[in-house]
Amino acid sequence: MFVPETAPTAPPLPTVGVVVLTQGTRPRDLERGIRSILAQQGVQLDVVCVGNGWQPAGLPHGVRALGLAENLGIPAGRNRGVPLVAGEYLFFLDDDASIPDPAFLLSAINTLRADPSIGLLQPRVTDPTGIASPRRWIPRIRKGLATESGPVFSVWEGAVLLPRAVFLKTDGWAEPFFYAHEGIELAWRVWDQGLRVWYAGDLEANHPVIQQTRHADYYRLNARNRVWLARRNLPLPFVPLYVGAWTAIQALRWARNPTALRAWFGGWSEGWRSDPGPRRPLSMRTVWRMTRAGRLPIV
Repeated sequence: MFVPETAPTAPPLPTVGVVVLTQGTRPRDLERGIRSILAQQGVQLDVVCVGNGWQPAGLPHGVRALGLAENLGIPAGRNRGVPLVAGEYLFFLDDDASIPDPAFLLSAINTLRADPSIGLLQPRVTDPTGIASPRRWIPRIRKGLATESGPVFSVWEGAVLLPRAVFLKTDGWAEPFFYAHEGIELAWRVWDQGLRVWYAGDLEANHPVIQQTRHADYYRLNARNRVWLARRNLPLPFVPLYVGAWTAIQALRWARNPTALRAWFGGWSEGWRSDPGPRRPLSMRTVWRMTRAGRLPIV
């Protein structure tokens, strides 16, 4: 009896839950970022726009809105969006960032699938107008070329991808931080799962070059969260070493800016006096892995 051949079944598309965070103050940027997500090819998307102290309106079809009554801070805002989206992977995008390549998400997922040791991916960041990108966007001490990929120990938080299962094991973005350094903690907690954090210099996200000091509390929160980062995540012997190293770095960096230094040391003092939230120290095995990979967590 002749049995007709059946056509091969196409593999299911990777599923991605996307959380776009905004305060509603940059409507054109927000639209650009969401459109860049909806243009992604080869993936199945579930997208939510989280309004931090704002009710998102006028969103494209298929994008749901979550309006928070008050601005809970960047980490908490991102966390609130996670339960609302389905997907094996999670992608976080800030409202002033966008993705120029419609194959970006599929390429990033293929990178994760090709190397299961990678638990989080951050792309290279460029200004869409061609302005030279600041070196701080390369999350390495020894910066090298922006197009050079490799393991890192912190991330620029505006566009990151990771498996949902990995994110859930981190306990999410550090909500008490409100702003600044939450990407370091997230990266450390991915490393603590026996995985690596990967800077993908071959993949690109767009973001305008904007001074970090545009945030009124930049210096204070930068310092407070450095201290909290150590208190929450490092084995006790490493806490004073890490804080001491960054205190010396910032004192040298802003030696000619006494106003910045006063604000910074005010945050430094606050970091020791106030409650940083639950403590979850890295294992010594993780410290050793990070050291072998290029960065002992004392700086």
